Amino acid sequence: MRLILLGPPGAGKGTQAQRLVEKHGIPQLSTGDMLRAAVSAGTDVGKRAKAVMDAGELVSDEIVNAIVAERIDQADCAAGFILDGYPRTLAQADAVSAMLEERGLKLDATIELVVDDAALVGRIVKRAEDAIAAGQTPRKDDNPEVFEERLREYYKKTAALIGYYHAKDLLRRVDGMMTIDQVTAEIEAILASIK
Repeated sequence: MRLILLGPPGAGKGTQAQRLVEKHGIPQLSTGDMLRAAVSAGTDVGKRAKAVMDAGELVSDEIVNAIVAERIDQADCAAGFILDGYPRTLAQADAVSAMLEERGLKLDATIELVVDDAALVGRIVKRAEDAIAAGQTPRKDDNPEVFEERLREYYKKTAALIGYYHAKDLLRRVDGMMTIDQVTAEIEAILASIK
């Protein structure tokens, strides 16, 4: 099973991806995690990515595509994977299609978590507060100003993917404002219908 989770920052993609990992035993491929791992390992791609991220910019498609292509060839992705936070642009969506086609694979579904933007800001503030309460450092992007900029970036570049996957009859929509358990149940119903 190969899935893409779509939705703005804070929509709950990471939470739902973790539940899918636990239930289906396929890995969550978060470009953020993959980029952080490359940066931490100090690889050539990681060093290039770090310079871009430190400047507050988005990492180039070339770098991200290379990291994803390398990752989906690993053994734990043989039964499938969940792409979380990638693709973000139409060019990346085309790259995913090409990567899968080269390997004789196909995407099973793109699940969009549909959310209320105003409520997302509250979620981000709560996520930062929860991290602090747990003795953790909140993510750099867990403040309203940075979050609102990320939201604008999402609508500018990533929202076009909704039409892209709808046209390919791969888009499934879930109300991301429901409880976490309700969202999970909706996603599982979608997955059951496409098997």
